[in-house]
Amino acid sequence: MGNIGQLFFSFSGRTNRAPWWIGLIVIAVVGSVLSAIFIGSAMSGMVGIDPQDSAAIMAAMSRILIPSAIIGLVLLWPSLAVYTKRWHDRNKSGWWTLIGLIPVIGGLWLLIELGFLKGTAGPNQYGPDPLGG
Repeated sequence: MGNIGQLFFSFSGRTNRAPWWIGLIVIAVVGSVLSAIFIGSAMSGMVGIDPQDSAAIMAAMSRILIPSAIIGLVLLWPSLAVYTKRWHDRNKSGWWTLIGLIPVIGGLWLLIELGFLKGTAGPNQYGPDPLGG
């Protein structure tokens, strides 16, 4: 599992921008595929539901929400691991991921800092420079 396991399942070490972007793309693709499979099959069961039947609508919605929640939980760990290692490369705690919870500004900050700015040159408290510098 080597580098892939380290990237998606470990919270230690550092990662530079390229693996971070690749990790995000992989997580997005996996999430999209899982959603298409599970949510698509749940939605196919909604054909023919009477729009006036609130119990049937609620049951159909639960068949969509439950798989969505499970997919989100399955992808949470790898997402946090990828983000944490990228923050480590910027010489910051992985807790900085929580800045993304601030509407608009948090997501923009996250994108700029993790997606576009270089990591700390040389070793830092989280490990050696992933670029070998």
